[in-house]
Amino acid sequence: MKTILVAGSKGGVGKSTVATHLAAQAALAGKRTVLADADPQGSSTRWAERRAGLESAVLPIDATGKNPLKKVPDDTEVLVIDAPAGARAAELEPFLDVADAVVVPVLPSALDIEAIVGFLNSLSKVPRVHKRKLPVGLVLNRTKPWTQTSRQAEQMLEEWPYPIVAKLRDTQGYVVMTGLGRSLFDYRSAQVREHQSDWEPLLQWLKIA
Repeated sequence: MKTILVAGSKGGVGKSTVATHLAAQAALAGKRTVLADADPQGSSTRWAERRAGLESAVLPIDATGKNPLKKVPDDTEVLVIDAPAGARAAELEPFLDVADAVVVPVLPSALDIEAIVGFLNSLSKVPRVHKRKLPVGLVLNRTKPWTQTSRQAEQMLEEWPYPIVAKLRDTQGYVVMTGLGRSLFDYRSAQVREHQSDWEPLLQWLKIA
């Protein structure tokens, strides 16, 4: 089973968008996919419920209590975990113990990058991360590549030991698709394909492309 943990230091950075898109991509590839929603807001669960009628449905499970992954079926091929917003590494221990990779969405602003410093520092103390046995990748989300703000944010993140594994451009399409239980990967228009290409480096880094 491939287990991907999507986590961040604060809400509103696109954590659930990243988690649901990774789950959709895996399901569309024919993998038995589970989305473990550990965020009390339940955004990922509602997305999966809206998707239930599709052939590429994703099974949502509540991962907010003790032993949060006990409901994951044995035949699961891809498990995507949407972590609670604001959690530090110590609170994510049950997920970090089983994760194959950690994806950390970050917004392209100095304030948001400063807000994530504490979280990244807490991750660096996790033995598997420290020994480079658990890869951590940053996703620069809602970027506007033509702006100086996005370029400066990228330069700031490059100073960290964790690689930037994707740069997702800003588009309202993500909001619309979340409301429908869909993802970019469900569509084939030229405009959507352009945004799909933003995800390719991340999918390759996770080895699920």
